[in-house]
Amino acid sequence: MPAAAVLRQRSRALVFAATVPLAFAALADDVRVRRQLHEARLDPLSGLPGRTDLLAHTSRLLATADRIHVHLIMLDGNGFKAVNDTYGHTTGDAVIHAMGTRLARWTQRRPALAARLGGDEFGVVAVLPGRSALADIAALRDQVQQPVHHDGHALNLTASFGTARAADLPSEPAERLLRAADTAMYRAKQGHAAFPSLAGVADAYADTVNGRRAGRPGAHLPLA
Repeated sequence: MPAAAVLRQRSRALVFAATVPLAFAALADDVRVRRQLHEARLDPLSGLPGRTDLLAHTSRLLATADRIHVHLIMLDGNGFKAVNDTYGHTTGDAVIHAMGTRLARWTQRRPALAARLGGDEFGVVAVLPGRSALADIAALRDQVQQPVHHDGHALNLTASFGTARAADLPSEPAERLLRAADTAMYRAKQGHAAFPSLAGVADAYADTVNGRRAGRPGAHLPLA
């Protein structure tokens, strides 16, 4: 082989050897940036994503999973303000952290995503087989309502649940399922529905004030 050809081959080999570490470095940097962006979207108290991620994941499940198995669950702590008022906000933060950890643990065992929507309100979307769906949701409730031990106190938690089954709201998008579950949850909180308080189509179109269900914090008419 001519000397010039040998030199060209060696040159190409050296260039390739130099670019491979650079390519891996760029890939690792991309993964690091993506991880940082993901972590930046997580709620610092609960460790869960927020409403935007919940709606996006629900939309993906509605498009890819059997709609009959898609369940969107809203849950809201009962008496959370009393925890803050009695024990202080540090204890309240511990309760939010515990709820987030328990919801995340439940979702790890099934196709599901949990999110914190604000305050002590959380949303969960999951693909649940019909034969075990109610038992799965009951297991979620039992897990969430375990006592929280903090600073020498054992806090007994309860939560109100509302469930929107995609099969009961045919063709409705993720936003409507969330509104329906929220309405059903509030009905349970008022003592007007038993667990798991299933939503109907009318709940997806419940009246709102400033885009929020009447009764939720921030749902008030603007000052005249």
